[in-house]
Amino acid sequence: MSGTQLTVTLSGGGADDARTVVRVLEGAFGAPDELPGDENATVRTATFGDATPEGGAADAGEGGGRLSAPVTVTVQGSPEAVRRASDTLARAFTARDDGAASGDQEQERQLLLEP
Repeated sequence: MSGTQLTVTLSGGGADDARTVVRVLEGAFGAPDELPGDENATVRTATFGDATPEGGAADAGEGGGRLSAPVTVTVQGSPEAVRRASDTLARAFTARDDGAASGDQEQERQLLLEP
C-alpha cells in the first residue's frame, strides 16, 4: 500500500520540540505538508502526505536533536508507516511505548519521548 498518509500529533514541550520530532521523521517520510509553528498551541500536528519508504530511512534517527520537555507523540496511518515512524523515533529519542490501537486499515501508536 504505497501513497499512504501519516499523521503525527504532538503535545507537551514547545513548538521547537515539535519541529525537532518532525524533522527526525523527515528522514523516513520526506517533508511534511507543514512544520508545526504555533507557539501558543498545546497540541500540534504534522501530516506526511506520501508515507512511502525513502532511501534515507536508515539515516533517520540517532542524533535527531534534543527536547526541552517530554513530548507525547501519536502517529496514525498504515501499519507499515506507523511501525517505521515508531522505530525512527525510538532510535532518535528515549521513547516509551504508551500503546497502540488498530483499525480496519489504519493503526495508531502513542509514544512518550523524553529529553
